[in-house]
Amino acid sequence: MSKTAKAERTGSSKQKVSSKLENRAVTLIYCPLHLGGPHAGVSMGPAAVKVARLVSKVEALGFKVHKQVDIPVPDVLYWWEKSGKVAHCVPEIRDVSLALSKAVEAALDDGTVAVTIGGDHSLAIGSIAGVSNYYRKRKEEFGLIWYDAHGDINTPATSPSGNVHGMPLAVSLGQGDERLTELLGFSPKVKSKRCALIGVRDLDRAESELIDESGILPFSMRDIDEHGIVKVTRQSLDYAARGVAGLHVSFDLDVMDPDVAPGVSTDSRGGLTYRESHLTLELLADSELVRSIDIVELNPARDVRNQTAELAVELVQSALGKNILY
Repeated sequence: MSKTAKAERTGSSKQKVSSKLENRAVTLIYCPLHLGGPHAGVSMGPAAVKVARLVSKVEALGFKVHKQVDIPVPDVLYWWEKSGKVAHCVPEIRDVSLALSKAVEAALDDGTVAVTIGGDHSLAIGSIAGVSNYYRKRKEEFGLIWYDAHGDINTPATSPSGNVHGMPLAVSLGQGDERLTELLGFSPKVKSKRCALIGVRDLDRAESELIDESGILPFSMRDIDEHGIVKVTRQSLDYAARGVAGLHVSFDLDVMDPDVAPGVSTDSRGGLTYRESHLTLELLADSELVRSIDIVELNPARDVRNQTAELAVELVQSALGKNILY
């Protein structure tokens, strides 16, 4: 098929990623944060993604790997017990978040796409803080597309467990423990009208009300079943990304069905399929706004032959603009 025919078929003159983005670069940031919950296996996520050849797969798209950064995480012995009205390991998570925020902001300052590999989803506190500080200094705004089976919008006052990996979206919106919300000296890190939440299906009792009150745009799996991932993704972009300078994508692998992604800490049946997951990220890449990405909650201790780690690498490729035919 000729390039002209491809353009007519797709309604686009977009060329192959390797030629169009040959001057683009990424910074790969590895953050083995495991303190947001009791699932210690997530600390092995970055190592599993390295084994799945993340660097060579990114380079195959025509991207230069500008830098690889390892974020230190304290080896804390903690007795995990569900308890409400608290947030566990806040001082340690704050320190990691500060280091991560600086690494992400530096990656954007260098003109690269910041790709953070986790680690549990509490790392988004740091990555979003870094993104926010970058755009704040430039008096620009960014949008946030958050993929998750869960709301991650609990606060210490509403969380039944006290696990911070269930709070990062709330923290980024300015709600929760001030030691986290005030990271880098300002709050909120992102405006609710710039946020879309895709794939939720397992919410704590209070989270539905918190989401409704927050002003973010949520899409449950029923919404995706009824309307399709293409419409949901485009509506998310219309809501969160209109007029912004960049887009941050925070992708929790448990948004996918566990039949597809078994190696996660808190799986929930009925999630996105393999193709839905790739397609939604491909659509975000088509917007040419993606400047920073989180891939989180990979748990190799629960994986099957590194299947989910390999999938995580494929998803990074799709978010960076890999296409099948053109």
